[in-house]
Amino acid sequence: MKKRLVFAALGLLVSLVSMAQGDFSAYSKSHSFLELQGGMQWTATDAKIDKLLMPVGAVSLGHYFTPEVGARLHVSAPKAKGRFEGLDKDYEWNYIMGNADVLVNLTNLFSSNKNHPLNLIAVAGAGLTKYGKHDELATLAAAMPNEVAQRVVTSKVKEWSNGCRLGLRLETNMNKPLGLSLEFDANNLHDEFNGKLNGKDDWMFSGMLGLSLRFGHAKAKAPERRPDPVPEPVVIPQPQPQPAPQPVVVEKPKPQPKAVVKTEKLHEEIFYLICMSDPEENGTAQLRRVAAFMKKHADAKINVVGYADKGTGNAELNQMYSERRAHECVNELVNKYGIDASRIIVTAKGDREQPFAENDKNRCVIIDGTAQYTVYE
Repeated sequence: MKKRLVFAALGLLVSLVSMAQGDFSAYSKSHSFLELQGGMQWTATDAKIDKLLMPVGAVSLGHYFTPEVGARLHVSAPKAKGRFEGLDKDYEWNYIMGNADVLVNLTNLFSSNKNHPLNLIAVAGAGLTKYGKHDELATLAAAMPNEVAQRVVTSKVKEWSNGCRLGLRLETNMNKPLGLSLEFDANNLHDEFNGKLNGKDDWMFSGMLGLSLRFGHAKAKAPERRPDPVPEPVVIPQPQPQPAPQPVVVEKPKPQPKAVVKTEKLHEEIFYLICMSDPEENGTAQLRRVAAFMKKHADAKINVVGYADKGTGNAELNQMYSERRAHECVNELVNKYGIDASRIIVTAKGDREQPFAENDKNRCVIIDGTAQYTVYE
């Protein structure tokens, strides 16, 4: 039975890890963490849960390799409790449990956005448990009927036994230095763990609150900024000797075309869905019009300004969203349409400015430009 559970847990781990393939985005970071946990545990036996609850503490050290997949070493202790309901007697014993766990962030696994205020994480692993002699149980066994006492382990038969675990945890934003978690685990253990032999594996269930410290984040690279072009040196022509004056022949002047300076302005607005980087359907057509304006007026420059709505998220997240939206528009103009990046001025204003009265419209990028050209009439 225990081997089947171990293999089932490992099979689940392999399938989840194989699904969690993907690259980091500009806002995703790998990191390590140290976590302390505390709560209550219950070792299942023939007694009510409220009679067997015991405090439990744990410490773990781990690392997230991608936004979806991590691993940890987890150690919990110190005591468990059993009970004989008919005798109204309790007994306790010491134990220490160590596990190697795989952590799969289900929220990031099924979402393109890797920054959430709360993450649901699946826990699966295997390990070893060391438990001491059942001294209190040995005292009780001396006064028990033979048919009960013969199912009792009164000495430490095994120092170590293997086991496996499955669990779920809720964890606050994993990119912050400090985090809180709530974890529930089911641990499969050897039949001798609680001292009562019944031919079946024992189970321990635990619920713990945790405080974690995250460190060693892998910084995402900032987009490269192209240097401004260096102007060519101005060559001042040297004065040439003037030829001797020739007789002036006065001719009737011909009418000259009149030069007229005209101005063409560009204004485009691209709107985004909530917490998404992809613009709505009109985004491609608008960037195509911007590229046509830039190619028509070779000396024109444009301003690309990213915004985020104040009604969603917080100032830090909204600044990140506005920067990403603005740079995505610039990257498409440069890489797809061949526009010189030096002609584009990029600004991100987060939620500090709201150009529209309607909140949802402020998830946008606004592009403005002005070009002057001369025609002869």
